[in-house]
Amino acid sequence: MTEERPPATDDDPALTPPPASDALGAALGTAARRAGFDPTQGGSTGTAVWRAMGGWRGVLESVLPTLAFVILFTVTLDPATNEGNLWLSLGVSVGVALLFTVVRLATKSPPSAALGGLIAAVAAAALALFTGRGVDNFVPGLITNGVYGTALLVSALVGWPIIGLAVGFLVNDGTRWRRNKRRRRAFFWLTLMWAGLFAARLAVQLPLYLTGNTAALGTLKLVMGLPLFAPLVAVTWLAVRALYPPPPK
Repeated sequence: MTEERPPATDDDPALTPPPASDALGAALGTAARRAGFDPTQGGSTGTAVWRAMGGWRGVLESVLPTLAFVILFTVTLDPATNEGNLWLSLGVSVGVALLFTVVRLATKSPPSAALGGLIAAVAAAALALFTGRGVDNFVPGLITNGVYGTALLVSALVGWPIIGLAVGFLVNDGTRWRRNKRRRRAFFWLTLMWAGLFAARLAVQLPLYLTGNTAALGTLKLVMGLPLFAPLVAVTWLAVRALYPPPPK
């Protein structure tokens, strides 16, 4: 005779969905690990930063499409219209992003980073060609800075800093760090620092967009990209290693 099981209720753990914070933290932790930022792995701070940037390939994928656009747009600039050759500048920029994606696929490397850059480059180019303004090539970046900065700031202010969620699941701590005053405070300030980075980019670059200064906007996008990203990754990695020291060998 088959034993009858009691009907499942909403209190049944098997039917209770995980909290949204757990799902978000798990996703952020996975993304951080794929990006090479894993404080549980050995290595120096420089190694961690280099992994997070994707090595030479990641640096080139991040810099070259924008650099190509800025150089060609500036070289072909018409003083009468203050616009360069959009088709040439955007075509080469998208072509460089496409080349990186093809190389990754050909070498069977994870194509997500290059593919994401290609999609962003195509979307930005389409917008610029539609409006006929080179400066609109940077609109997606401005939106991204605004969204990321706002999300980081709000998460810190409501007591669920995104850096804490990411690191918690990266080091298998879940959300237990919220019960540790030292860790909670550290993740609060780290998240505010990242929010400040995106806010600074927006504060500097938005006025250039509003005045239509395409060359200066592109140049500052490069200057405020990896040169600011790398030190902040280093600070974050050092802080996390201090909060979660590796076990003695």
